[in-house]
Amino acid sequence: MDDDAPGLLPLLRDRRSVRTYDASHELGGTELRALMDAARWAPSAGNSQPWAFLVGRRGDAAHRAFVPLLAPSVRRWAPAASALVFTLCQVASGPEDDALGYSDYAAYDLGQSVAQLTVQATALGLSCHQFAAFDHDGLAAVAGVPPHWSVTTGVAVGRAVLSDIVPRSRRPRSQVAFGARFGDPLPL
Repeated sequence: MDDDAPGLLPLLRDRRSVRTYDASHELGGTELRALMDAARWAPSAGNSQPWAFLVGRRGDAAHRAFVPLLAPSVRRWAPAASALVFTLCQVASGPEDDALGYSDYAAYDLGQSVAQLTVQATALGLSCHQFAAFDHDGLAAVAGVPPHWSVTTGVAVGRAVLSDIVPRSRRPRSQVAFGARFGDPLPL
């Protein structure tokens, strides 16, 4: 636990990126709906909601298609998670007549959406581990992702094995929060 963050919400303080998941835990429909709803209710520029998710629950056809696309380093631990969620953001306006307009802030908005998904997972007693080591182009091809969308990251979601939970550390606040000039610590 980070002793220098006394006012931090427990849901944020207790979040961990684990690499050991309970392979017997199944992510139920109610839990998955809560995760997707947390993500979809995130704020976005002009309410554009320029994000999408590809989800494979362990044992389903999507999961079986996604696992071979993981890099060996991720394939050692991620398949045991209850679900693999891949994140996408819109990178251009689509060809459809009613296509969403492209937002320069799509990646930022996707990040907020994933953050809310992660907080919701923690509230449900689940753990998330975000990763980027997978075949992005292969996933886009397998899933039929349109060219105006970009496959961005993956998120393993499941119940953590408690023996894998280790203390976290972060850079000091003085190295990330500045006042009027970059590098000058924000006086708090």
